[in-house]
Amino acid sequence: MEQGTLRLPRVSTGALGWRRQVAAFAVALTIGPLLSWFLYAVAHEDLLVVDVLAYQLLVVVVALIGGIWPALFAAVLSGLTLNFLFLHPIFTVTIASPAHALSVVFYVASAVLVSGIVDQAARRARVAERAAAESELLATISGSVLRGESAAQALVTRAREAFHATGVRLVALDGTTIAADGEPTRDGRSTSVPVGAPNTPRATLELHGTRLDEPETRLLTVVATQLGAALEHAHLSEAAREAETLAAADSVRTALLSAVSHDLRRPLAAAVASVGGLRAAGRALSDSDREELVMTADESLRTLSALVADLLDVSRIEAGVLAVSLADVDAAEIAQASASELGLGADRVDIALEPALPELRADPVLLRRVLVNLLSNADRHTPDGARVRIESRAADGTAQIRIVDHGPGVAPERRQEMFAPFQRMGDTDNTTGLGLGLALSRGFTEGMGGTLTPEDTPGGGLTMVVQLPVADGPERSQTRLGA
Repeated sequence: MEQGTLRLPRVSTGALGWRRQVAAFAVALTIGPLLSWFLYAVAHEDLLVVDVLAYQLLVVVVALIGGIWPALFAAVLSGLTLNFLFLHPIFTVTIASPAHALSVVFYVASAVLVSGIVDQAARRARVAERAAAESELLATISGSVLRGESAAQALVTRAREAFHATGVRLVALDGTTIAADGEPTRDGRSTSVPVGAPNTPRATLELHGTRLDEPETRLLTVVATQLGAALEHAHLSEAAREAETLAAADSVRTALLSAVSHDLRRPLAAAVASVGGLRAAGRALSDSDREELVMTADESLRTLSALVADLLDVSRIEAGVLAVSLADVDAAEIAQASASELGLGADRVDIALEPALPELRADPVLLRRVLVNLLSNADRHTPDGARVRIESRAADGTAQIRIVDHGPGVAPERRQEMFAPFQRMGDTDNTTGLGLGLALSRGFTEGMGGTLTPEDTPGGGLTMVVQLPVADGPERSQTRLGA
């Protein structure tokens, strides 16, 4: 069997095949006359037994090559030749006694027995080859089903190779072709079998350009069964993917509703209450009370505006329309500004960037928002008495800004989960926002052509690594879309 193909050997009545039979007839017609010429040239009465054995050997050789019919032909031909050339009276074909007739019968019988044994051995070899090919075919199609998505096409291809067909098609009930291999030959030689459950077939398997015997028909039924299983597997896989998509969408909607009901409602309610108090009390309020209500409303509206801005940024990132304006920026300057925005002094943040760190190619506004989010998270999880550390590394045209904390850290199996929107990773405090900080940070970093990855902090904690390209020329600015 050739590598890469699965062709089933034919097991027909002539197990040896017509080529071997023709070769055997050719041997009888060529070697026979040459042997007769040689034996006649050295003929002697004492060599008659040698002559008989020589012809017997020729018959056995012909039987080994081509089976019973060439052997019978060689036996009759050599018997006539032996009688004609070597038995008195020579040059005549006569049987002088019953013993001679019996010897001819034994002669032919030995040829039949030898050729029968050869034919049976060849048939068994062909059957064994066929069984091995069928086993390999079944193993292959079973493996194709387990592999999943491309199983139908793989099975159709294997079926065309195995059954010597010119073309095979798997046709759905509505007439559409699910998979095909080769070109159908409209010569009347075709076989069709249903694919799927007996009462509810899913498709039809068509083989063109071949006629199948009974064993091949049974094997084709097995192939059709496997095809039915492959189609069912594909259907279930598609249904599972749709269910996962719906579940993910439901999860996002549930998280969004939860975020809106908790995080957005709190500042909105505070702002409404403050404004309502101002309107209701009017001039009855003291200056200090009025100032406190105004400050509460202002703070609540600012918080609400920041939350809505985060939601809009997440939607832009997911839609791939985040606007990024790249420039050459000083990482130390951005890090210092980020810490100042959060009100974190030297007692809470240790800024230890390399003095020789080159400028980064980034959007300064987005980079600052990334560092503010990461510093805020790190400071929130850093125990009292410890400090968040901002480090840097540079190599091969990129630079890293590393936000190092010594908090509880995040388990490796949950590190991708923490970048999903609306995840607080165990925080129950509604003052921590919508849980969009890390999702936005990763989206902003990737939008600037960088990466954001978490690592373990030696000794315990989490290190967030922002990697960005370094500046490669004079300052220039551009705007692009992408996340």
